[in-house]
Amino acid sequence: MTSQITIIGLGQIGASIGLALEAYKKDIYRVGHDKSMTTAKEAQKLGAIDKVHRNLPNSVRDADIIILSLPFSEIRDTLKYIAEDVKEDALILDTGLGKAAVYEWVQELLPAGRTYIGLVPVINAEYLYKEEFGINAARIDLFENTPTMIATPVTASGAAVDAAVTLVRLIGSQPLFTDLLEADGVTASAHLMPQLIAAVLSNTTAGGSGWGETKKIAGRAFAEATRPILHQEGGASLAEAAFSNRQSIGFKLDEMIASLQQIKSLLESEDKEALQEIFNTAYEARAIWDAEREAAKWLLAGEGQGRDVKMESLTAQLFGFKDRRKNS
Repeated sequence: MTSQITIIGLGQIGASIGLALEAYKKDIYRVGHDKSMTTAKEAQKLGAIDKVHRNLPNSVRDADIIILSLPFSEIRDTLKYIAEDVKEDALILDTGLGKAAVYEWVQELLPAGRTYIGLVPVINAEYLYKEEFGINAARIDLFENTPTMIATPVTASGAAVDAAVTLVRLIGSQPLFTDLLEADGVTASAHLMPQLIAAVLSNTTAGGSGWGETKKIAGRAFAEATRPILHQEGGASLAEAAFSNRQSIGFKLDEMIASLQQIKSLLESEDKEALQEIFNTAYEARAIWDAEREAAKWLLAGEGQGRDVKMESLTAQLFGFKDRRKNS
């Protein structure tokens, strides 16, 4: 018996999950949905999914696992739209930002008996500097030699966590366990802040005096510094994610404002030596992270690297999970 996994959102992350699961087609039936039928058909052509469903509720009706790989601003409406069609004992995973908020939406909108666990996947260092977005950036090995944070609510059973762990390992990643609030704090620093900074720089530069001439000579530094704003599909998702995680974001913004004020003070006092020390520290920290990220030094030796999963099949995990739920 196979398990159905429905992937909603077939961009880089969603399609890459589907590609990584292709080797397990004996146990897994992959259904896909995307608001762009062109994207959905391309995902099917690539082998990321077995079937495309135009109708969103129909795509989840028989799903044992539902993976939401969507812009953050679309998650709540999607949950509301599929709420009555998610079968009992289904496991809902998401790959976006704001895990605490998504958990609250699941509790609010979906009937009892559905389980939510948040995932924070990390992409293979080989693809960090690639310029492609969306389905064009999907790769079968996108998650290999990386950790994936598994943000687990207190209401999730051990069996549901086991199923999430199995899925993470099947896509070639290593489980990294956390809770919802810690996951939100980490993503605030690693994902949201770069996008907020990019937005501020873009608005400050493009909206400032002299932009008419500046834009003609803006080069690699400007392109790389403002590129994170393109990670979201418009401003709605970034605004929604920042708002849902406003406490962590507020703390990080205070730290950044203090750092900028320090630089401004050193410039005003003409303390070039202290300024150089700040920039050297930043340079060294960035270089160390880059080297460690490529080497994946934080991965535990022999755990989660590659897709050789020496455990029960995903089918056994899922149906065992459902059986245990019904007997509890």
